[in-house]
Amino acid sequence: MHGYHSQVSDASTGSPAPVEPPVQKTLFRRLTDGVDRLWHEVAKFGIVGLVAFVIDVGLFNLLRFAGGEGPMYDKPLTAKVVSVAVATTFAYFGNRYWTFRHRGRTSFGREYLLFFVLNGVGMLISVACLWFSHYALGFTSALADNISANVIGLGLGTMFRFWSYRRWVFPEDAEAAEDAAVATSA
Repeated sequence: MHGYHSQVSDASTGSPAPVEPPVQKTLFRRLTDGVDRLWHEVAKFGIVGLVAFVIDVGLFNLLRFAGGEGPMYDKPLTAKVVSVAVATTFAYFGNRYWTFRHRGRTSFGREYLLFFVLNGVGMLISVACLWFSHYALGFTSALADNISANVIGLGLGTMFRFWSYRRWVFPEDAEAAEDAAVATSA
């Protein structure tokens, strides 16, 4: 038959049913598989991130406000750095062994170091939001510190982290990860 679609007969009705060319099925299947895989990664990343968020926010508030004035009450930036470091360690293991377990693996040291460096950038985003709110704008209440650090800053940092982990820490295959490591060290 001529035309874009070939025709085959539907056994139940006897009428012709269009059949997509194999190339389109392959392209469509690759696209939907990629979207499905991305959504699964986003969902798992979100769950790991939610647990890390509870660790981060809980420890931050414990250090700042436990018993009224916590051990780091006058040091909001230090408290945030400590809480992020603890949450980051949890997040690395959750993401490596659950979220991105199907992706290429390189050495543990390389992944862990790169994960921490990129988390450092994410933490700087959060700390910059906290600094701006606390020191530049003068919003020093517990609520203001939490909104600036743990809502705005953490949200922006999370978007950066997901993108950067997929690109550099847990790439599709180990060869791509090694190429990225060579490119960043040059």
